Amino acid sequence: MEQPADRHSEWFVPRFGPRRFRLAVGLLFLPYTGMVLSYAVIGSVLAADVYWDRVGALALIYFLGLGIAAHALDALGSKGVKPWGSAFNKGQLWLAVIVSLVLAYGIAGYYMLRYVPLLLVIALLEGFFAFAYNLEWFGGKFHTDGWFAFSWGFLPVTAGYVMQTNRLGFAALAVGISASLFSLIEIKASRPYKELKRRSGALREEERRLLERYETLLKSVSLGVCLLAAGLFLWCITEK
Repeated sequence: MEQPADRHSEWFVPRFGPRRFRLAVGLLFLPYTGMVLSYAVIGSVLAADVYWDRVGALALIYFLGLGIAAHALDALGSKGVKPWGSAFNKGQLWLAVIVSLVLAYGIAGYYMLRYVPLLLVIALLEGFFAFAYNLEWFGGKFHTDGWFAFSWGFLPVTAGYVMQTNRLGFAALAVGISASLFSLIEIKASRPYKELKRRSGALREEERRLLERYETLLKSVSLGVCLLAAGLFLWCITEK
């Protein structure tokens, strides 16, 4: 059987607190979740007029739908490997999925019914990819780097813009493609990083250096995207 990665030593898992707390935070993959929330913010501030309640609502929707639900589904779909050990059983993971998605779609439904019906298209697509990608439906056809970049890069930017305007725009589409390329960098680096991390106890020196390079790349791209969103947010509230 394939050996699980040592998730305790992942760079995004806190070094403090009880083991269960640390793994619960790790399950959220906060740097990568932060990238997706940042894409939603970036898409939002492209609009001429920004409704800040919608920015906050969409960030919460993605935190629930991706940060919790999709990552819990990823743990459930890990094909015999339990990436977080015995910290969470299947029942707990499914409960997290159901509660998070009900809340996320409840919030989204309110805005779709009152202001932005076009958001329904993106909501359905994101819901589909949350299951199809992480549980590897259809023989893993949608569990690819390209679909990852589309669902967690392109769609969040367009969701942010649609949430503000109830329409699509060329600027949002262009920035969405840019975000998908950043997400492609993330997933292309994450896969070999995870494989090396899984064998971290028996790596040769050159492999350890390669592991460090991948980790630096992942830290840089996630922090860079989050800082970009923060900078645009500050610009929007102070200069726009």
